[in-house]
Amino acid sequence: MPSRSLRRLFGVLLSLTLFTPLTRAVLQSGEVHVWELQEIQLQASGDYANPYADVTCWIDLEGPGFAKRVYGFWDGGQTFRVRFVAPTVGEWTWTTGSNQADDNGLNSGQGSLRAVAWTDAELAENPNRRGFVRATPNGRALQYADGAPFFWLGDTWLAGATWRLPVTGRPAAADYVPGPGISFEEAVAWRKRQGFNSVSLIAAFPNWAADHRGATYANADGVYLRNAWEKFGHWAARGEITTADGAITTGKDMHDELGNRPFEVFDDRDGLADFDRIVPAYFRSLDRKMAHLSDEGFVPFLETIRRDNAPAWKAYFDFNESYARFVQYLISRYGAYNMVFSGIHLDWIPENYSLTEQEFNEALTYHHAKYGPMPFGQPYTTLIDSTTYRRFGHGDDCPWLTMHTVGNKPRNHAIYDFIEESFHLPNPYPVANLEPYYAGWNHDINRPGGETPDPGSPRDDYFARAQMYGSVLSGGLAGHVYGTAAYDVTSTGEPAGWRPHIWTALRYRSGGQMQHLRDFVLSAGDTAYTELIPASDDLHPRKSPHSIDDGLDGWSFMMRAPAGDAALLYFEMGAVGTTLHGLRSAQNFQWRWFNPRTGEWGQPIHLRSDADGHLASPDFPAGGQSRETTVDWAAQLSPRS
Repeated sequence: MPSRSLRRLFGVLLSLTLFTPLTRAVLQSGEVHVWELQEIQLQASGDYANPYADVTCWIDLEGPGFAKRVYGFWDGGQTFRVRFVAPTVGEWTWTTGSNQADDNGLNSGQGSLRAVAWTDAELAENPNRRGFVRATPNGRALQYADGAPFFWLGDTWLAGATWRLPVTGRPAAADYVPGPGISFEEAVAWRKRQGFNSVSLIAAFPNWAADHRGATYANADGVYLRNAWEKFGHWAARGEITTADGAITTGKDMHDELGNRPFEVFDDRDGLADFDRIVPAYFRSLDRKMAHLSDEGFVPFLETIRRDNAPAWKAYFDFNESYARFVQYLISRYGAYNMVFSGIHLDWIPENYSLTEQEFNEALTYHHAKYGPMPFGQPYTTLIDSTTYRRFGHGDDCPWLTMHTVGNKPRNHAIYDFIEESFHLPNPYPVANLEPYYAGWNHDINRPGGETPDPGSPRDDYFARAQMYGSVLSGGLAGHVYGTAAYDVTSTGEPAGWRPHIWTALRYRSGGQMQHLRDFVLSAGDTAYTELIPASDDLHPRKSPHSIDDGLDGWSFMMRAPAGDAALLYFEMGAVGTTLHGLRSAQNFQWRWFNPRTGEWGQPIHLRSDADGHLASPDFPAGGQSRETTVDWAAQLSPRS
């Protein structure tokens, strides 16, 4: 059975698109809920050699406090669709239009509807009914449209849009535990039980295939077509990346469940995708996954492509125009879902396997100038190597960007300065770490202090956990995206290699500990945490004498309320007792230890700051008097009357 969202797309309230004798689309008046995806189907009267590139269609949507153009997308044959939501209660009208003035099927259609509110019980069933996420009024965290807090807890399923996590249409068993044969629905159910509310997906891998070419290869022109993740156990005739025994690995195959690839592929150009000819059937498969995530209350992080597909795109196509068209295709197709959008997966910026950040910024700015911002206000950012602020700038430097991120390098203490820097920008944007330490991954960029723990070991769990709390308490108040070694989704029928099977990684303890991070942060109050400011420099000492900057041991973190009457703290393994400065003077406080491994709270400890606003942290809860901890701890400091 299709999901409720997909049934709704074609349900009675939309009256299934009707056509006049002139084949103009007419959506009859009806009653719908706010923030519920609606779809208008248009049937073009003209024939076009390349509808994806030749036709631009839209609706002009008007309602209470809203008047915007919402673009549609080609869905094969002569079919075009426009998806939209009504963001507020009231009467809404729309009129269709296109760049093909003589096409009666695309122009001058009109309709209206009435949007009504969800009941409290309906809101409790699915938080997405509260509206699309956006920045809080102070610009430093995220919230739903109705003001309810949204603390991002994401997982990295970068290949999850492909066949590797197949969507089946069958619900997961209530007691499902990840194992071979895992479906998309089962993976979502498992993470939902653990408190996650988001997963990261790259929409398309155009030049990737498990073919006779290497995982990384250049064509006869010397243009690199891909720098793909390896498909373990499968070998190619040529390429650049080799295994320890000298065999050449082929790249991952990234088609959908039916074998569709996102773009047509030239027959005689070394596997190059035709970036001006899209394959709508591939995206219909992704439709099912986006609809399921929406039904389950998830807010996915949807990315365009991985950066290694872009050099060939720029070498053989009008990159700014062609890439902007694809960005808009994704926004048109999925912009009526609650999501965070990423203009490029820019995890690394090597000379051969990527364009520069300036080239991507130019293309995304071109898109912004041509099509405008996200029509329904969702955050727009990128996954990044280091920091979006250092790579792209802020404000007018990158007008498309509305959220800052850090990630990938470095995955140790050095990343935290980037988070604080972004937090303190004028007119700030929400910040999150999207590529922290990846549990279970043996890679040279994933070794804090040069250390490689065994996958799923307590030390491996700790590194993942330390990056959760360190990132958020450095100012990453948007939330946190958990790093998993199975980001490439090694799936059923494939051997694992340097990265584990997806069902193995999903069972690591550290993933289940993400929910404790949410509970800890929201313990300051559903919205109080959004007003906290980084204050780790007011811990004396802040670092253990034994700590190292490129490690993840021995540091302490604090975010403090502006009035100095509350704080959240985190102490890494090996951290030492400290004195808090900058608190309200002569204030009675309550200190509660929080166990980030179990989510359990300790008993209140009553403390009082001195006349200078200083307060010594209590002994760590390890039995006896302990001023150095062998495990990590968090703590909440709150006023006591």
